Amino acid sequence: MIFINPKTDFAFKKIFGSQESKPILIDFLNAILYQEQPIITDLDILDPYQAPRIIGIKETYLDVKARLSDNTIAIIEMQVLNLEGFEKRILYNAAKAFSTQLAVGADYSLLNPVIALTITDFKMFSGSKIISRYVLKEREKLTEYSDDIELVFAELPKFTKKLAELETETEKWLYFLRHARNLHEVPANMQDIPALERAFTMANQAALTPDELEAMEKREIFLHDSRNAILKAANTAREEGREEGREEGREEGREEGREEGRQAMRVELARQLLDVLDLETISQKTGLSLAELQVLKSQDSLA
Repeated sequence: MIFINPKTDFAFKKIFGSQESKPILIDFLNAILYQEQPIITDLDILDPYQAPRIIGIKETYLDVKARLSDNTIAIIEMQVLNLEGFEKRILYNAAKAFSTQLAVGADYSLLNPVIALTITDFKMFSGSKIISRYVLKEREKLTEYSDDIELVFAELPKFTKKLAELETETEKWLYFLRHARNLHEVPANMQDIPALERAFTMANQAALTPDELEAMEKREIFLHDSRNAILKAANTAREEGREEGREEGREEGREEGREEGRQAMRVELARQLLDVLDLETISQKTGLSLAELQVLKSQDSLA
């Protein structure tokens, strides 16, 4: 058996975000959010498109969005690339999911809590804690103000257990996300979890249509090229910053070099995405304006 990579947005949405994924998503969220307790008994998978209520506010697209049995809204994203502004995007998406629940004139008491679960393929925070949870608290005494918006992060690179070492269901889900692409059969110690075995079935490459296979391959190529582009841009930014600093002896020179490198990275990522996503989504992911993307698209069409 060959399994698709759950860390790509295409595979993640297919496994966790389709209507037949409901039992999988319930089990996964209970494992990651509620220490394997059956807190979530049911959910509805929603359209992940978040339309703005105010003209000029950014549209956003999530990997998975669901309404839980207690009316809590859960938004889930799998993030492979550590792009500039990513931390603020998480907060923005969570705030939008919270604020756009109400119709005009509706009472604020009708607002339901939002949990924003982000799984990253890179380390975000110091320390070895794999799953972190953030709510609003008083700065000094840490008394809780509200848990109506909760940010939850699962950092896959911090999970280093081997297959034979897995003990809990949470560990098995983390292992699935990180290593399913390298497996050739459903491990024996995961076959006792129906939702997890079903996730493997949906991740089986043999079950994909030709169009799905092509979309998956494009995403794999994009992620590979984007990682290389980020590394190259980061190295260029450091080198140019050092060179500018040496020549001019000023911090402005170093910052200018870093900014040029960051802009080069944004442009390169946008170019890779032109044949994959619409301009609005590319703008969201790269920070480039629609006008800049139109110019880049025109240049590429003439090349």
